[in-house]
Amino acid sequence: MGGSEQARAGPARVVTVSATYGSGGGLIAPALATRLGLPFADRLIPALGGPQPAGQGEQLTEEERLASQRTSFLDRLAHLTGGLGLPVPTGDDLGDDVRQQVERSVCAIAAGAGGVILGRAAMVVLAGHPMAYHVRLDGPEDRRCARAMALEGIDEATARDRMAETDRARAKYFSRIYGRDAADVTLYHLVLDSTALPIDACVRVIVDAATAFWGDR
Repeated sequence: MGGSEQARAGPARVVTVSATYGSGGGLIAPALATRLGLPFADRLIPALGGPQPAGQGEQLTEEERLASQRTSFLDRLAHLTGGLGLPVPTGDDLGDDVRQQVERSVCAIAAGAGGVILGRAAMVVLAGHPMAYHVRLDGPEDRRCARAMALEGIDEATARDRMAETDRARAKYFSRIYGRDAADVTLYHLVLDSTALPIDACVRVIVDAATAFWGDR
């Protein structure tokens, strides 16, 4: 499907991709955008097409890192002040600005030319969008670790440390901002074990599924 087809009248076509560490989201999502002729927006910055450096899509965004740090701080604060009757700020108190900023960027993509969006909880933000197809990439920890080692050129111990930190931080971010579990399969149209297939095969599966979903809409 080329970009000229995307330019036709009607709601923009969007694919949201939620990917755990080591599942290859940083390679699959931009390749998917290229195949579909759509702009690509990664976890870190909006970009037009073209793959990012290997492993970049595995990294935490600043929002995800801060959410994890703040949640840990709030937990400690609640423990310290719990018996003193003092008000303790909640995740919502600290997350509104972040949430609004991220949601504006996601909605702008959907309202414009559409695109493939990696991360940013876009499957929740665009849950009611009629042309948004939601994909989850995951896999067993051992295979995700092996893929991360290959993509980032790191040893097993480093990969496992990064996987634990990243998965934990993303779970906290998603829970704090949206009160949901990112692993909830009801958030997605397609859940794919991307560690069981080559990258290009994963892209083909998603392209076929998304194209069938869109149909003549």
